[in-house]
Amino acid sequence: MASAMELLGKSFLPGPAAALPGGEWRRGGPCFAAVGREGSAHKRRPSLRSTAPVGALAERVVVTPAPPERAGTAPPEPHPQSVAARAVVTVRRRRKEDAKCRVAEQLDAYADRVGRSVLLELISTETDPRKGGPKKSRRSALVGWFQKKDVKAERVVYTADFTVDGSFGEPGAVTVLNRHQREFFIESIVVEGFPSGPAHFTCNSWLQPTRVDRSPRVFFTNKPYLPAETPPGLQELRRQELSDLRGEGSDAGERRITDRVWEYDVYNDLGNPDKGAEFARPILGGEQQLPYPRRMRTGRPKTFTDDRAESRVEYPEPIYVSRDEEFEEGKNEMLSEGALKALLHNFMPLLVSSVSPDIRDFAGFHDVDNLFKEGLRLKQTLQDQLFQKIPFVRKIQENSEGLLRYDTPDIIKKDKFAWLRDDEFARQALAGINPVNIERLQAFPPMSKLDPAVYGPPESAITEEHIIGQLDGMSVEQALQDNRLYMLDYHDIFLPFLDRINAQDGRKAYGTRTLFFLTAAGTLKPIAIELCLPPMTAGCARAKRVFTPPADATSNWLWQLAKAHVCSNDAGVHQLINHWLRTHACMEPFIIAAHRQLSAMHPVFKLLKPHMRYTLKINALARQILINGDGVIESGFTPGRYCMEMSSFAYQELWRLDQEGLPADLIRRGMAVEDPTRPHGLRLLIEDYPYATDGLLLWDAITRWCDAYVAMNYPSDESVQGDTELQSWYREAVQTGHADKRDAPWWPRLSTPADLASLLTTLLWLTSAQHAALNFGQYPLGGYIPNRPPLMRRLVPAEGDPEYAHLVADPHRFFLAALPSLTQTTTFMTVIDTLSTHSADEQYLGERPDEAWTADPAALAAAREFADEVRRAEEEMERRNADTDRRNRCGAGVLPYELMAPTSGPGITCRGVPNSVTI
Repeated sequence: MASAMELLGKSFLPGPAAALPGGEWRRGGPCFAAVGREGSAHKRRPSLRSTAPVGALAERVVVTPAPPERAGTAPPEPHPQSVAARAVVTVRRRRKEDAKCRVAEQLDAYADRVGRSVLLELISTETDPRKGGPKKSRRSALVGWFQKKDVKAERVVYTADFTVDGSFGEPGAVTVLNRHQREFFIESIVVEGFPSGPAHFTCNSWLQPTRVDRSPRVFFTNKPYLPAETPPGLQELRRQELSDLRGEGSDAGERRITDRVWEYDVYNDLGNPDKGAEFARPILGGEQQLPYPRRMRTGRPKTFTDDRAESRVEYPEPIYVSRDEEFEEGKNEMLSEGALKALLHNFMPLLVSSVSPDIRDFAGFHDVDNLFKEGLRLKQTLQDQLFQKIPFVRKIQENSEGLLRYDTPDIIKKDKFAWLRDDEFARQALAGINPVNIERLQAFPPMSKLDPAVYGPPESAITEEHIIGQLDGMSVEQALQDNRLYMLDYHDIFLPFLDRINAQDGRKAYGTRTLFFLTAAGTLKPIAIELCLPPMTAGCARAKRVFTPPADATSNWLWQLAKAHVCSNDAGVHQLINHWLRTHACMEPFIIAAHRQLSAMHPVFKLLKPHMRYTLKINALARQILINGDGVIESGFTPGRYCMEMSSFAYQELWRLDQEGLPADLIRRGMAVEDPTRPHGLRLLIEDYPYATDGLLLWDAITRWCDAYVAMNYPSDESVQGDTELQSWYREAVQTGHADKRDAPWWPRLSTPADLASLLTTLLWLTSAQHAALNFGQYPLGGYIPNRPPLMRRLVPAEGDPEYAHLVADPHRFFLAALPSLTQTTTFMTVIDTLSTHSADEQYLGERPDEAWTADPAALAAAREFADEVRRAEEEMERRNADTDRRNRCGAGVLPYELMAPTSGPGITCRGVPNSVTI
């Protein structure tokens, strides 16, 4: 645990100044942070048209007079009309730079003055019949860099002037060559002066200097073009740009952090076998035993110990993602602001537990409560001991009192003891942080799908006698027919790993099944919990134990322990499978393939772009500090070093893209049936199911948006089938990105506009609403550890066990000793605090800060309608949270369900649906 704590502490602190290639420097965080947007999370960035200074634009036509005719000579051909145009370039500057960077900026300004300037070139949509290639302007230098070197504004506008022949046509691309010494962030280019009107180029990219990349960067117009519609002058540029992004013809070695290359690799960098066998981890992906999606290739050298494993780069050293996928400055500021709090939250408990081992566990619930009231409370004798040995600890405690306290999680704000109640335990299956595992029981008793020769009889040990008294007078058969029985089933996902999990020190788990009954009020109540272990012998009585609602004091504490084990199972499945696997890892191949196969001019790329923001960067950081060997996930969750093997098992057995959309998932789990007469085409079997009811509002909005957008661009089946880039994108995402499942028969087809709209709807849903529902409630709903322990350290004792006497003698202490320790608790709380936080530069569903993202007026109108529908959905969610008939989201001490509410301010809000997987 100490090594995990050290790693965590490093992961949340700004690192030392790190040298970057070519003399760039950074302090902490990702090395090339761009600037985030200003203002609140609700405020859209102003339009590109409104920010460009009017005086900087010029639009004029200059006619050059013909020379006088000479006697005896043929009259000259008329000189073609020429066009004077101006490019207005918006550059976004870093808000914070150290002295070295400021000096380098000044040196670039002086170099610009003497000719080492930034050069622009216009590329026409037409070809030059004499030269065969596209028509091009002369290169023109960007004007104003030296004059504006001391401007303090975040965005600075520069210009470049061009004169081209009147036959030049319409500008379709701009190339930019950066002859400075430093990279800079180019936000947009607007070219005015052509009869066709202003040409907008949305860039939002880091431009590397020629000492890093000697080739000029190309930026395409915001006009969308399908491949077959590409103007002649842009066809070769379009092909070459995609070739460069695929890394074709480039060195296949280690990628530099300045590169813009997208490639695939397996998860072979989670372990570090060079540190010792205990740090080695299996490779995920590429093998039948441990299938997994592919991740972004970095090309780092292999380890000395295992030539299949890739060497690790430990945080804060940067790990490669394509340069423009790095966090912007606003995102880095959010992570930095939490760094000191994270350090203090973890340093003090670690220090105390190392000095005084007797308080590594919570003595009572008051100790847990004090984390939110006073922070870590030290006994006077321990204070004296610490202050004498380590004097600076006194200064920490005196000056950081507020930072040592944790924010009170929402789950105990309205009702401190709600978590103890059975109805709240059941309600969280519908409206908690993991509302996607509840399923309708369709046969009794529940049956396992595991091999009975290995894992024993498949039938559950829950019998009719266990539950008949809880069914409001119904028989089991009648309750099944009336859709009144529901289940959380974690038996099959945990059982194959239990022997290895329970052999670890301080880790104890079961495979659990929990049955619920749907009451007449529309709420669930738990009626039986089954805790299963692999049978040690045939007919082993301890392999399957069934607990029912308590009848006395002792059975009450046994029931609480059984519920805690269910919650621990639920927390592991939530984090490793529903959250990480389904919304992070499984989306990465589609993002990589989109950048490799879809041009920036492609309408589908334009649709997907805001839904891909930050995802690859956050996934890369996860490999560094969260899902890696001995990382935060292994340290904090019961499966320990087998966490990612469980995730691989779930990918192999459970993940199917055709069932990842909300309606298909609800039907698969038996929570809904198709009903064309209902608003969403579905009838929910639990009407007050907040995740589903709110989710369907957003699902329908996304569906209509994707349907409208696809219809604008694809009028026929042939247009979908003939789109070479589109077909290459989907084929590569499946065949390469999900290579271990590429032969599965269930992959959706991509042959019609309806196929495409359905695929896009699913992808947008997963990256926005689904991820938000599973992520941003982690601290508000899971920050009070007794409510939802991610790790259990004791099994439930049976009568006659030595531990049973301890339970009876001191049930509070026994219960808390079964939960995570003090340091495990504070570490976990610190992590989910950060994971639940919105940064100030968040972009929410329906928002597109760049209003010039497309030149298609129909697409812009449809996007506005989509934003309006998302807003109306949010208003409906607010009405539902005030409806007292909806008892799973309204009532005494009941939290409203806001995880699908689209908008949010920065911080931990338990609401807000970003466009993409950003944390």
